[in-house]
Amino acid sequence: MILREELHSIGHFTRPHGVQGEMALMLTDDVFDRADVSCLVCSMDGIFVPFFVEEYRYKTDNVVLVKFERVDTVEQARVFTNKEAFALNKECEGEKPDFAWNDFVGFSAEEGTRGALGNIVHVDDSTMNVLFIVGRPDGSECFIPAQEVFIEDIDYENRHIVFNLPEGLID
Repeated sequence: MILREELHSIGHFTRPHGVQGEMALMLTDDVFDRADVSCLVCSMDGIFVPFFVEEYRYKTDNVVLVKFERVDTVEQARVFTNKEAFALNKECEGEKPDFAWNDFVGFSAEEGTRGALGNIVHVDDSTMNVLFIVGRPDGSECFIPAQEVFIEDIDYENRHIVFNLPEGLID
C-alpha cells in the first residue's frame, strides 16, 4: 500500500489535452528536471494509485503534457481533471520503483481470514483496473484487484502473497 508519507506533491492535472489520453499537469515542483519519472500517483476514491508514465513533454515552463499507459481516450483522461499528482519520494531521489504485477504469476495466494485461495495464474492488465486471476483448487477462478491496499504481506523467497480483502469481494 502506498502511504501519504511516501509521496511528494508535484502539482495537479488541469484538463485533458487532445483526444488520445494526454493530460495537462500544472507543476509546483521540478521533479521532471531532476529525475526520470516512471510513475505518478493520484488519490482515487481515497486510495493512492500509481499510474505509469508512457511519455511526457513540456508545454510551458510549468505545464507538462503527460500520457499514462492504458489511458488512451479523452474520457479516460478526464477522470484526472483537478486531481493532485504525486511522485514517489524515491523517484524524487532518482530511484525507480521496482515492481510489476506480472512478477506475481505463479505465487500462491492466501486471504488473511479465509486461508488459501490458490495460485495466481494470470494478470489481466487489459484495462486500467489490473486483476490477479487466481486458479482455485476446485477449478474455478477468482479475480482480485491488483492494488497494494489489498496486499498484507509478500514472501518473495517462497513465492507467496497474503491479501486482506473486503468482505464479499471473492464470495
